[in-house]
Amino acid sequence: MQHLFRLLPSVDAVLAALAADPALAALPRTLLREAVTEFLDSLRADIKAGRVSDPAELAPDQVFPLCARFVAAASRPHYRRVLNATGVVVHTNLGRSLLAKKAAQAAMDASLRYSNLEFDLATGERGSRYSHVVDILRRLTGAEAAIVVNNNAAAVLIALETLAQGREVVVSRGQLVEIGGSFRIPEVMAKSGAILREVGATNRTHPRDYENAINEETALLLKVHTSNYRIIGFTREVTLAELVAIGRRRGLPVMEDLGSGNLTDFAGLGLPGEPTVQRAVADGADLVTFSGDKVLGGPQAGILVGRADIIEAIRQNPLNRALRIDKMTLAALEATLRLYLAPEAAKREIPTLAMMTAAPAALAAKARKLAGLVKKALAGRYAVTTVAGASRVGGGAFPEHDLPTTLVALTPLSGAPSAEALRQRLLETEPPLVGRIEDNAFLLDPRTLADDELRLVATVLGQAFGKGTG
Repeated sequence: MQHLFRLLPSVDAVLAALAADPALAALPRTLLREAVTEFLDSLRADIKAGRVSDPAELAPDQVFPLCARFVAAASRPHYRRVLNATGVVVHTNLGRSLLAKKAAQAAMDASLRYSNLEFDLATGERGSRYSHVVDILRRLTGAEAAIVVNNNAAAVLIALETLAQGREVVVSRGQLVEIGGSFRIPEVMAKSGAILREVGATNRTHPRDYENAINEETALLLKVHTSNYRIIGFTREVTLAELVAIGRRRGLPVMEDLGSGNLTDFAGLGLPGEPTVQRAVADGADLVTFSGDKVLGGPQAGILVGRADIIEAIRQNPLNRALRIDKMTLAALEATLRLYLAPEAAKREIPTLAMMTAAPAALAAKARKLAGLVKKALAGRYAVTTVAGASRVGGGAFPEHDLPTTLVALTPLSGAPSAEALRQRLLETEPPLVGRIEDNAFLLDPRTLADDELRLVATVLGQAFGKGTG
């Protein structure tokens, strides 16, 4: 064992060898030295554990290439690009919605150049950052006013804190949803200082339940769209129009949290109808909150639209300073909203809408092309077939609805790694490739892969077996 230890090169010897690789030589010296030290420490541990016992394994022509790969992997950014072949369009773990090219360009411009973020070009005086999106939100939704914070949970929090701190908010028991990350409406409400007043039963709530709950402590009637689950069967829910009528009679504001809200009527696009922001405003909601990403397809943000006096009160809330959006989000959001001024262009240019509404025939053709590339990359290790399957919108939207698609199925042949082993290998490629497993087959869904990513998918599959694909 001591002889094997003596065969290990010094840190400086390895650094000198790596200097011949321009990509590695360009790394910060401190980072490079730390990675080399970690690699050599791992070799010492392998020697102690008996995993390395042959002196040939410690020859320079063996050690230096291994170290170069280790250093390259260790120096990669932690936040990285991923190939999404899961078929989940708004994948909350993989970055949610993809920005339209115009939105991404706007965010980059905001990052690289000075801007009129809070500068009024008409007067030369200080302006408001919200002015860049208020008018377009009013135009798109029909609301009197608008404001934007950093996500929809924040939108709900500041709305409740502004309108109902220390007072009661009436909500149907069936609408006390939990969103991703275990955040629940009752908990957000508690943080705002508002007092929850549940009404109705889990599956049935009637207008009289709201009427009977209203008292001198009531500040707000709240409707929460259950976008991430459904209750079916013997059910009854109070509509927004009914709730608005109660609010008008009792002099109380009505708020609707649409969650994964949208500006598109999907009823004519092969998807079940989801409430739109425009409909909520038209039905008389005094305040509507919804996400800027997810189905809307913009950057993560929480949008509030509604009565001018309510929006102004929210704007003046000191909490607004802590929750406001930054310049990159603002630029990307404005660019996304501008695309909605031409609905047909929005469906083409906003990736989320384009993927959600992709034609089955186009997906089948895309799957066949992908299958052909993958067959070359896998060299007979897996049976590569195309099969009918389903995608999902994700992000808590359309929980009951599958999107028809054509999948590329990789089924291991004799001696090939299992689907699970392949999945693990693909997490280590550059970039990583994420798919899903069903019936011992690794599945690739072309819906969430861009056209220019198909060849890259084949390349990383080759990487998983230590070769390129050309």
